[in-house]
Amino acid sequence: MAAFIENGNRFRLTDPTLAPAAAGYLWNRRMMIQMTCRGYAVSQYMDPEPRKYAHAPTLAAQTFMQPEHRYFAHHPGRFFYVRDDRTGALFSAPHEPVRATPDSYAFEPGLSDIRWVIEKNGIRVELCLELPVDDAAEIWSAKVSNIGKTDRDVAFVPYFPVGYMSWMNMGGHFDAELGAVVCTSVTPYQAVEDYFKNRHLKDITFLAADRTPDYFEVSQQAFEDEGGLADPSALQAGGNLAGGDAAYEIPAGIMQWNLTLPVDGSEEFRFVFGPAHDKAEIAALAAKYLRGDTEAVRSASRAYVDEGLGSFEIESPDAAFDAFVNRWLPRQVFYHGDTNRLTTDPQTRNYLQDALGMVFIRPETTRAVILRAASQQFASGKVPDGILLNSGATLKYINQIPHTDHAVWLVIATCAYLDETNDRSILDEQVAWIDSEGTDSLYDHVTRALRFLAGEVDERGLPLIAQGDWCDPMNMVGYKGKGVSGWLAEASSYAMSVWAEISESRSDSDNAKWLRHEASAMVDRINAHLWDGDWYARGITDDGVPFGVSADEEGRIYLNAQSWALLCGAADDDQKARMLSAIDDQLATPYGIAMFAPAYTKMREDVGRLTQKWPGSAENGAVYNHAAAFYAAALYHISDGDRAYRVLRAMLTEPAAADIAVRGQLPLYIPNYYRGAYHQFPRTAGRSSNLFNTGTASWFYRLVIEQMCGLRGAGDAVVIAPQIPSEWDRCRFRRTLRGATFDVSVERVPGLPDQVVEVDGQRLDGTILRQVEHGRSYDVKVKIPSRVQQD
Repeated sequence: MAAFIENGNRFRLTDPTLAPAAAGYLWNRRMMIQMTCRGYAVSQYMDPEPRKYAHAPTLAAQTFMQPEHRYFAHHPGRFFYVRDDRTGALFSAPHEPVRATPDSYAFEPGLSDIRWVIEKNGIRVELCLELPVDDAAEIWSAKVSNIGKTDRDVAFVPYFPVGYMSWMNMGGHFDAELGAVVCTSVTPYQAVEDYFKNRHLKDITFLAADRTPDYFEVSQQAFEDEGGLADPSALQAGGNLAGGDAAYEIPAGIMQWNLTLPVDGSEEFRFVFGPAHDKAEIAALAAKYLRGDTEAVRSASRAYVDEGLGSFEIESPDAAFDAFVNRWLPRQVFYHGDTNRLTTDPQTRNYLQDALGMVFIRPETTRAVILRAASQQFASGKVPDGILLNSGATLKYINQIPHTDHAVWLVIATCAYLDETNDRSILDEQVAWIDSEGTDSLYDHVTRALRFLAGEVDERGLPLIAQGDWCDPMNMVGYKGKGVSGWLAEASSYAMSVWAEISESRSDSDNAKWLRHEASAMVDRINAHLWDGDWYARGITDDGVPFGVSADEEGRIYLNAQSWALLCGAADDDQKARMLSAIDDQLATPYGIAMFAPAYTKMREDVGRLTQKWPGSAENGAVYNHAAAFYAAALYHISDGDRAYRVLRAMLTEPAAADIAVRGQLPLYIPNYYRGAYHQFPRTAGRSSNLFNTGTASWFYRLVIEQMCGLRGAGDAVVIAPQIPSEWDRCRFRRTLRGATFDVSVERVPGLPDQVVEVDGQRLDGTILRQVEHGRSYDVKVKIPSRVQQD
């Protein structure tokens, strides 16, 4: 069985083999962990940069999460062996490494914890993982129960592999005073100055228990020996752990308790696993989470997650959609916005788009993000590739590569904040420049960003792409300084148009006039140089070759170039029809809309490294959900709500075994992508990346609230114009906006010619509520015509 339970607050999977990589994730302000249903884990914490405390067996692997993460026998995990001391029978929970078929199995990730219930041969093992709010520590509870008809003697053996910690120095021992396995290491370095930086790192990984183990082992090799992890030698023939240490050997946290369980008897355990700087920190964490107020810790964690559940709730005919949107989607948005994806230098586009979703949860966070981003802007107007979040941070990895799109997101995030809050004071906030004395208003910062963008163009007036735009690995289109981005031309025109409205609201008519002229001129250039007959080109290379055009065998049509042409108004009615038909014919798959097609099967040196990725994975023609969200936004923009809903709905795994098996994930988050290349590699199409880091979440949340449900701010007024799908005859939702609460019911009425909106029993003239009173509750009834569902 696979289904939402507990009113959508938890999901239950009852088969560990249905989707072996299916996972839930937890986080706090210091760390995150993704736990698979079978017990493997991907975790990292801030120290102050992202680090691991449980490592892969051969490499330190101190990098970001990998897409479609591969799991293997010695991958880091959290495992619990149970041995029947009378028969020698062995199984492990949650499922790995023994893989014994359970009599009963339930994997139940919740909003603030992850739990399992496994039954085998009359023994039940209940596991629960929780995170505290502020510390980098995993809190595990385990209960072992005898549900059989006779007394049982069992060995209970938690096994927490730590992996290859350091080529310089690593080891481990059991500290009887702490009641913990302590695995030590030294972070490798070459330059002397790095030694002084590394002195403060948490180079210890520990496993502490709330009771002294009967036996322990710290050497992973000694534990598994010839039997391997599926049948460890240390547990064979009724043996007990030998009490060994790890001396420049791969360590692990392994403890053993020999239990005698009467019928209906049980034993409970509590563990803390994580990084530490020294013995004193281990003692403090153990005291806090093993011997402290357990319920207080749990309540604080729940309260933290509840902060991010937002103030929007929907009830529709699509129960699975409701469960996701009401709980799991805002949770994902909150993770992004509150932790900045656990980095000290988020990409500017990610930073601002993650804040886009936070405006519906904690708008003051969005305000702070916008001002921080502007404060690192250059006086020329250029917006940086990454934002530094503390004084010791540096721009790393992709943020050292010049991209050209960041100004667009500064505009979009600022406008979203204004729409939601109507807090016009932010525009007058004085903000410094990163490379110049003095300050200017945020309004001036955003305006200057657009003027800079308008100046970075080629002889045709199209924006230069440098080494990438929104698409990071499109790095060789313009590296010689001549290639241009068709998508950025469209996004620039859109950004200029929406900022012109802000200028008009401030009576800055000269700037508004200039912006509208530039936006219109850009549309003319787009149609002159990028229209290919049935769709728009994605760009033009350094050598003057359009790409993303019908003449291309691979990468023939790109979704973004069509979506943003709709958003910026470049396409007329005939062009719209041609584009939509082309998208349906070439990009639609059973698992969503592909980013482009066909996927590249070989390197194209005038496009870049995206063409080196496996066809259908990541940016190489995947169902890249962020791009699909832009397409949904464009469809709502042209009032094609049915098609838009189908695009959004395809991003969500169905809570049904068949879809979970194909996609390989649970419906608890929107992944970065699903595999594309549907016609090239149909066997793997639809497979999830299982990455929950994606700007899709913010866009999805915004589109549901502001477009599908249609309640959004606009200047001093509020617009009420839902675009619910034709298959819904009614829905209800509740949300706060500008300090007021709106209870809205939407109903389709046969024969009704036009939408009717009633607010507190009074019919509106149109869709605009002119004034909203802070603290007031509004009862809104919307009647909309029944209509034939669009193709």
